Amino acid sequence: MNRWTPLAAAVLMSLPLGATAAQDTTAARPLATLSLEEAIGQARANSPQYRQVLNNAGPAKWAVRNATTNLFLPSASAQMGFGYTGAGSSSFGGTQFNQSSPSYNSNYSVGVSWRLDGNTITGPAQARAQQHATEEDITAAGVQLRADVTIQYLSALQAVAQVDVARQQVRRNEDFLRLAQARYQVGQATLLDVRRAEVDKGAADVALLRAEQSANEQKLELLRRMGVESPVAIQQLALTDSFPVTAPTLQLDQLLTLSDAENPTLRSLRALESAAGAAVTAARADFLPSLSVSAGWSGFAQEFTDENLILGQTLAGAQGQYASCLENNQIRASAGLLVNDCLLSAGLQDPSTLQPDVVTGFRDQNDVFPFSFRRSPFSANVTVSLPIFTGFGRTLRVSQARAQREDADEAIRARRLAVRSEVHGRFLALQTAHSSIAVQAASRDAAREGLRLAQDRYRLGSGTALELSDAQNAVQRAEGDYINSVYGYHIALAALEGAVGRPLR
Repeated sequence: MNRWTPLAAAVLMSLPLGATAAQDTTAARPLATLSLEEAIGQARANSPQYRQVLNNAGPAKWAVRNATTNLFLPSASAQMGFGYTGAGSSSFGGTQFNQSSPSYNSNYSVGVSWRLDGNTITGPAQARAQQHATEEDITAAGVQLRADVTIQYLSALQAVAQVDVARQQVRRNEDFLRLAQARYQVGQATLLDVRRAEVDKGAADVALLRAEQSANEQKLELLRRMGVESPVAIQQLALTDSFPVTAPTLQLDQLLTLSDAENPTLRSLRALESAAGAAVTAARADFLPSLSVSAGWSGFAQEFTDENLILGQTLAGAQGQYASCLENNQIRASAGLLVNDCLLSAGLQDPSTLQPDVVTGFRDQNDVFPFSFRRSPFSANVTVSLPIFTGFGRTLRVSQARAQREDADEAIRARRLAVRSEVHGRFLALQTAHSSIAVQAASRDAAREGLRLAQDRYRLGSGTALELSDAQNAVQRAEGDYINSVYGYHIALAALEGAVGRPLR
């Protein structure tokens, strides 16, 4: 017997070979934690896609208010305008109008109107149906958001668990390398064993780097779906929730019944079908008569800019009236009648000058721009309209509305078939995933036992480095497959919850 054998055996037996014997100092210490409910809450507050759907709630609410207001309250409007008109002539309705002086003008009008017809009557019901459809769309978006965030959270946890598997493999290969070096130093192994252990160690280091990169990418994708950025370095963000594996007790018939009542897409389509039915009623209302009521107040002001020109025209008119009065006085005097005061009646101070009060009165009356309005008479109208024949436009609209309602019915039926098929498939996937956990657990335990035997054989010199390397790789694959099966079960359950439309755990 080689005299180094007892010493080598003692040295080799003292080397740590377990996956938990070495302390891991490579993992970054977490500075921030994130639970699943926190992730879902932040996603509801920050997800751009979800917030875009939420934005539809405001217009839908105001549409109901607008339709209700149009039914019970009149609309009111007020306007004011200012203008300028130059001197000249214009023709309107075959009549010639002359304006010798430019002028400024202003006007106002205040009016109220109310219309009652079929669309106004059916408007509130149609708007409420559309609002309900919008609310169901928001609910569907919330359910989808929860499912997406949950699945991505599980995917990130799965990637983190694979990092732990990769770290364990690195520790095993470090132990393997130390063991091969120790055996080589005491003459129990060849340099080939050492090189084999070094290659395996390098491959494990690369696999760990890739696993860490994958975990970081999954965390970043989770944050993207949440609509936020990481408050710390992504390596220092820890996901805190754990998900125990429990045997599924769900029944397919119950799940199908729940999906018929709770699936958000189905509920949204049913709301759209209700809105389509309201649209049919609104289209039929086009055959009803309509009632219109309106009332208004208005005023107008016009101020001439060339007062001297207008006063000159006024003076010329007064002088003509004065001349006519003088002729009339001659006739009256010859008949022995009293004569009139022609200057006073014509508004003249003397034959060439207007009386001061006439000039002052004109200027006061002309000084009206912009707000000294002359009110027009109050006006009101009531109109009843009964459409008799408008082509086939109304019939076309009714036919189109009916077709849309029938399309909505068919969309509900098609979606219900798809949902039931989806729920059934995901239920089977959940059962398969749960069954595979036990199989993968047995494979993992067998691989670990095989690794223990290979380590003992190699330590005692009866096994080869290739045998130990294969056993370590088999354990890594088995542990990775076990983690994939566990999180595959949780992801299948989350997908089933999304298909049903409500939590199931």
